[in-house]
Amino acid sequence: MKKSALLAAPALALAAVTLPTTTATAAESWSFQAELAPVNNSTAAGHAVVDVTGQEATVTVEVAGAPALFQGAPYPHAQHIHIGGQGVCAPPSADADGDGAVSSMEGKPWTGGIGTSLTTSGDTSPASAVAVDRFPAGEAYTYQRTFPVDGATLAALQNGTAVVNVHGADPAALSAAAQAKANPMAPALPLASDIPIACGVLAPAQMAVPEGPADTGVETAAAGSDARGLAGAAVLGMLALGGAAVGLRRRAAGGR
Repeated sequence: MKKSALLAAPALALAAVTLPTTTATAAESWSFQAELAPVNNSTAAGHAVVDVTGQEATVTVEVAGAPALFQGAPYPHAQHIHIGGQGVCAPPSADADGDGAVSSMEGKPWTGGIGTSLTTSGDTSPASAVAVDRFPAGEAYTYQRTFPVDGATLAALQNGTAVVNVHGADPAALSAAAQAKANPMAPALPLASDIPIACGVLAPAQMAVPEGPADTGVETAAAGSDARGLAGAAVLGMLALGGAAVGLRRRAAGGR
């Protein structure tokens, strides 16, 4: 057997049991959730989840206890992800004009402006902030929609400053001063349609870590047993082949 073949044999033995070190990676994924607590003396509450994969977001919002009717029809409740503020729900002290309710504009320093409009169809940009015909309606609802998420909203989610606001207060529950005002973003609507009734900060969801390796349907060597056995066999094979090569070289040298 040629010397070069003997020297190459250990490397071939190791390569035979070396596992691939690179695998295809899926698109990055994140999950965020918020508990929606009543604000502005409302009875509305709920839960919001934002699951992001790559550049797409699936948003789920569940709300109960919201005002059911407005002017004899199901009350449309505008809902948004707010960004660019302090990343907190506006406190009662944000009521700058003293009318007993914190409007969206008054709460903006805390929640930030509208980053995404959680509409049921069509556009989801801030331009749809008051698209009342494309928001969920009624006392209780479950909303779910998947759509592209813009970079500013994604950044706010990742840095913990994204806030969900659900709007649409009962006009009868507001003070006379508040009832007399119009929605600053849609003057044809009363201020009540702008008043937040539930709010929550979107935080990273706690993900459960499964025990043991994922079930891929493909049998693989166990890290603590077969894998070590294969590696050990490779090392022993390398030592044996290497020893044989050294012995042959010595015998060849002695015969010169």
